[in-house]
Amino acid sequence: MIEVVVVRSLQTNGIYYLSPNTIEVKNGDDVVFETDNGMLLGTVCKEVYKEKKKNLVLPLSKVLRKADKKDYDKYKKNTVESDKALIEAKKTSKSMDLDMNFVDCYYNLDKSQLVFLFLSENRVDFRELAKKLAAKYKTRIELRQVGVRDKAKRVGGLGPCGLFLCCNAFLADFNSVSINMAKNQMLALNPSKINGLCGRLLCCLGYENDTYTEMKKDLPKIGLVADTPLGMGKVVSVDIFKKTYSVDLKEKGIVTFDKDTKE
Repeated sequence: MIEVVVVRSLQTNGIYYLSPNTIEVKNGDDVVFETDNGMLLGTVCKEVYKEKKKNLVLPLSKVLRKADKKDYDKYKKNTVESDKALIEAKKTSKSMDLDMNFVDCYYNLDKSQLVFLFLSENRVDFRELAKKLAAKYKTRIELRQVGVRDKAKRVGGLGPCGLFLCCNAFLADFNSVSINMAKNQMLALNPSKINGLCGRLLCCLGYENDTYTEMKKDLPKIGLVADTPLGMGKVVSVDIFKKTYSVDLKEKGIVTFDKDTKE
């Protein structure tokens, strides 16, 4: 078992699993930590706990220290400068006629890297743009193409439930979501109802899918012919909460049965 602390980065809004490195931290503490792309500033969202090796990518990056006022001032200064760099990148890419819709950009804490996030429907040759930006800002440039779900996670917003987007608020990774999940939960397949702000299926469709599957397993499927105490008929609806199903019987019309009704 390995000691792990979970930190959400202020720069990337991503979740990182880190070694506490003998530093005592608690929920809400701001810390400086190392990554492959330099130092980042983040907030502890889960205190030190034990985790099995198989669930982690080793070696873990480390918490370097608790953040102080200098670190936070540096982060705020970097944020102001990265906002200006984003405007410059948009102008330069437009002048070069590049198909790039910039989403955001950020410096790591020590300004050893400047990362730009952009959307594009096609592959983009941005090597010349990267050279121009590197010459202007005197640091390593990374131009990272992201998807619409990544944009939503980065930008945030309110979902149809009225709450902040799950991806922006607490999800660490994007789990696979399919249209079959919406069908399994008997939702109307209306894109305006089952799609999020990103235009993709709502992440929350996966939250209760297993529960619906479990609750439906003792009920007949809609459309199948069922043998009931009153005869054979086609199943026209099910209520997984009441554990009932309705059958269309030719001579008696639609009759509702309990799942425990004996044949």
